Amino acid sequence: MSYVIGSDCIDVLDRSCIDVCPVDCIYVGERKSYINEAECIDCGACEVECPVSAIVVDRVARKDELLSTFLRDSAAFFAEPLPGRSEPLGNPGGAGPLGDLGVDTPLVAGYAGQ
Repeated sequence: MSYVIGSDCIDVLDRSCIDVCPVDCIYVGERKSYINEAECIDCGACEVECPVSAIVVDRVARKDELLSTFLRDSAAFFAEPLPGRSEPLGNPGGAGPLGDLGVDTPLVAGYAGQ
């Protein structure tokens, strides 16, 4: 089990989820944050803290068409090279040392809402 950040986070970037994450697995793009499922310990602290209810558990996301798109997109954020980068981000072991990445997946970069 892991968590995913959906479209309600786009252009919000409140960061309260980051403040409560005990393992630093929430990475900040340009318009949205992403949870690294390989680093997440499934504590749920981020879900409770999110002021826009953008964070949901993956088993719920899989049952919703839009959220399942963001679940796949979140995996792509870490597994595929992001625009302007030659290598995938992978599992660096924490977002803090990297700081804001300033780049999103093509889905989020071009997202206009629904």
